[in-house]
Amino acid sequence: MGRIGFRFSPFSKKQKQLLTWWLPQSGVSDKDGIIADGAIRSGKTVSMALSFVIWAMETFNGQNFGMCGKTIGAFRRNVLTVMKQMLLSRGYKLTDHRADNLIEITRGKVTNYFYIFGGKDERSQDLIQGITLAGIFFDEVALMPESFVNQGTGRCSVEGSKFWFNCNPDTPAHWFKKEWVDKREDDKNLLYLHFTMDDNLSLAEDIKRRYRGMYSGVFFKRYIMGLWVAAEGVIYDLFVDNKESYIIDKAPPIRYATIGVDFGGTGSAHSFTLTGFTHNWDVVILDEFYWNNKEKGRLSPKELEEKFVDFCRRAKTKYRVYEAFCDSAEQTLIEGLQVAAAKSRVGVDVRNALKGAINDRIAFYNSIMAQKRFFIMNHCTATISALENAVYSDKDPTKDERLDDGTVNIDSLDSMEYSTESVQSDILYLRK
Repeated sequence: MGRIGFRFSPFSKKQKQLLTWWLPQSGVSDKDGIIADGAIRSGKTVSMALSFVIWAMETFNGQNFGMCGKTIGAFRRNVLTVMKQMLLSRGYKLTDHRADNLIEITRGKVTNYFYIFGGKDERSQDLIQGITLAGIFFDEVALMPESFVNQGTGRCSVEGSKFWFNCNPDTPAHWFKKEWVDKREDDKNLLYLHFTMDDNLSLAEDIKRRYRGMYSGVFFKRYIMGLWVAAEGVIYDLFVDNKESYIIDKAPPIRYATIGVDFGGTGSAHSFTLTGFTHNWDVVILDEFYWNNKEKGRLSPKELEEKFVDFCRRAKTKYRVYEAFCDSAEQTLIEGLQVAAAKSRVGVDVRNALKGAINDRIAFYNSIMAQKRFFIMNHCTATISALENAVYSDKDPTKDERLDDGTVNIDSLDSMEYSTESVQSDILYLRK
């Protein structure tokens, strides 16, 4: 290894291969790049980031490189923080020019420049135009648009440049699977490494068990097994197969509760969901309001406001309720609820829901179901039915889309998800 000053003892065999594949003695250094996919928490991201920088510093001097995440913030949070620590401990000097999203890295007489890019949508490709790169690293490449990746790889015109791809699997019809993973040997000349959690030696067995218990169905196959599989059929299979484990007739002690609100149009429904959190951070669906406009006739804004205030008052007779999170697409209706809540002095702050990716919300509920941390009161029949009948759409095999064609109750699911969305990323790990 010569002058590469780091110890391999913390790394698994698979991580060592990722770290050293570009060395002449590896036997695969003639490859134009590498793809590392597989399970979450498998150690591929940190190993790849470290390998990418060491390769760049051992191979080039005075060159530009690209490092890409879905967003710049995500890359800094998920990759750069740990990467900085590892590089500093190995004698590298780093200067972070945050205004330019540029990391200047020096070791000895060698200095290279690493620009951070975010590839969240089709417009992101514009950010990477015009720069000449000696290499590029994509973290979570399956979350990026194809146009951004093509633009980034197209900027690598320096002789000896290489591509570095890291991701968790998605649908087998995903563009990255079809255009890069499947064509890695013949068309792309790329090394491919598949990771599991066992490839991360720093991950304790009890942590592995916890992660294996956090997912079910398609999420287990992708995040734990690391497989490119399609999302199809029933979404909440655990709930459908074990309803008696989740439906309860008496609520446990509740720490506090929130309300989720989804507004319905002519052919859909207004839905309110009251969700409580126990002292162990279990999630309990406590109450619901469901008004199908198509079947019952459309509510006027005033009638909707009255229904909402009544729902809040009923909730506050039993629980501590401070916030209601509403579908942000209907600002006029939200303003009406805000005024009604203030006039009635019901003590509920009416706010916009975050409305993050639907699949993130689906993954959250599948996770807490797998952990036996989800419960629903037996009188919440609309929500129970919605959970039973939620299925994936087969319209577009490249996307994981929930069927929303008017035949199933999506509104109860939306309001349920809005009620927990602000805490879903934390609650998976909280248990006090």
